Amino acid sequence: DAPVSNSRGFDLPLGGHFSVCFSMESEDVHGSFEGIGAHVGMRDNLITIIAPMPDSPAEKAGILPGDVILGIDGANTENTTLLEAVSKIRGKRGTTVDLLILHLGYSNPENITVKRGVIQLDSIHFEIMPDDIGYLHISSFTESTKSEVQKALKEFKASTESGGLIIDLRNNPGGLLTSVVDVASLFLDRGMVLYEIDGSHARKDWKVKPSWGQQNYPIVVIMNQFSASASEVLCGALMDHGRATVVGTTSFGKGSVNILRSLSDGSGIYFSVAHWFTPEGTLIEGSGITPDVVVELPKDSKSDLQMEKALEILKQERADFG
Repeated sequence: DAPVSNSRGFDLPLGGHFSVCFSMESEDVHGSFEGIGAHVGMRDNLITIIAPMPDSPAEKAGILPGDVILGIDGANTENTTLLEAVSKIRGKRGTTVDLLILHLGYSNPENITVKRGVIQLDSIHFEIMPDDIGYLHISSFTESTKSEVQKALKEFKASTESGGLIIDLRNNPGGLLTSVVDVASLFLDRGMVLYEIDGSHARKDWKVKPSWGQQNYPIVVIMNQFSASASEVLCGALMDHGRATVVGTTSFGKGSVNILRSLSDGSGIYFSVAHWFTPEGTLIEGSGITPDVVVELPKDSKSDLQMEKALEILKQERADFG
């Protein structure tokens, strides 16, 4: 089950990233936590922002997906582990942390001061768009995500299903494995969501759970290079089952089961014990999920080309679900 617990009782979401929060316990998968509100991970041995949380202190301060943290309160992060970085950035609400940030695509870093606060987590946003198209943005997979998605789908069903559904997983850093299995089960009626293989080559299958059954409307998923972990699991499952067309760019590539073991001197060892695979056997770790339709989103683009493509595909497909 996820998250896994270490010997001190911390709960860490699977997938190799952390929320920068007041403590490294599991508040971030229970609905709220204190901190700057950003998911961080290691990419090319650099401490990287996977995504700031919506309306978080990090987002308001100008932290962006793909930002590299070069310094924390004046100290260089070279040779700093992810856990060390998180422990330095976290702190009490109302206090500040200075981060030396290199934005994606830029050559000169800038110093950004972030005031820590309390982050309330709503893991989804749902609305009905023109042409009766449902838009479901999932920002993370927490304990409440399944019930939030169920509520959104009931609203969608009551309004209309004829226009189809867009699921936006861009900048979604993941979360609880059990949560994404539950969410995937809302769109699938049988089979596997994923399987994992550990270091001894033992395999564990995560099967679709009984739900209200597969819904009869087209689905298009949007993802990007900062869709990680559990969001990659959902993309892979819907693709392999032929349940959705995926648009965007290749995902982050973080699909491993990770465990933290604390040592007597206060340090710790963080290691991977298993890897995730999509139902058809695609390894997520290191490779990510390649979308059916690749659509880049240039930094200076004045329109959301990925959303425009998703809408175009959905309108083409919905006639087939008549």
